[in-house]
Amino acid sequence: MKRQNKFKYIYEQMRMAIIDGIYEYGAQLPSEHQLVEQYHVSRETVRKSLNMLVSDGMIQKIRGKGSVVIYRGVTEFPFADLVSFKEVQQQKGTKHQTSVVVFERIAARDVPHVKQALNITGERYLWHVVRHRKVEGITKIIDEDYILYDLFPDLTREIMADSLYNYVEQVKGYEISFSSKSITFEPFGEMEKEVFGNVTPQYTATVRGIVHLKDTTQFQYNVSKHIATEFRFVDFSRRQK
Repeated sequence: MKRQNKFKYIYEQMRMAIIDGIYEYGAQLPSEHQLVEQYHVSRETVRKSLNMLVSDGMIQKIRGKGSVVIYRGVTEFPFADLVSFKEVQQQKGTKHQTSVVVFERIAARDVPHVKQALNITGERYLWHVVRHRKVEGITKIIDEDYILYDLFPDLTREIMADSLYNYVEQVKGYEISFSSKSITFEPFGEMEKEVFGNVTPQYTATVRGIVHLKDTTQFQYNVSKHIATEFRFVDFSRRQK
């Protein structure tokens, strides 16, 4: 460890141990004294690392108990973050697969709600893509995307089966910046019944998002349908004093 990076190293080690479940929700972390001896650092360095975990919403310091884990994990797809399905599943180490069931070019005028959301004219074209996201062999998410055709005319089914965001950033050289999202709970339609099967209750947690490039171009409108009973919105807020 470089001297100036010691606190970041300890922070990252403890953070990953919490995410991986080595320290579960409600568990007590080693004491400051134990961490000092384990990492051969000063108490000030340990406290700086722990304070970073407090700020992240991973732990809470409780008098008489030390540092207690308050992190509860994430859903199948984190609502608050702008990350791809592939990135999430790789981080979690799960066996995942994406099936592209629809891949077509359509006119924006054929989907007025998308045209309005992306603020484009009806004459522009869009890629319309529907993907089924499987985790451990079971379909967990239905993703429907509308993507600006003129920015990505060489988009392929194979790219969409792998990672759209990797293609946009690594191949095309754009920078994905931010998104706006909304969530509603909606009853199954025929498509959801067919894809998700006989689950109870028959509702989806449906996340609609508009994704922007760094120059604020709205390039993607996404509708992501999750089985409601398996969806958890995870966020963390700390009251400012």
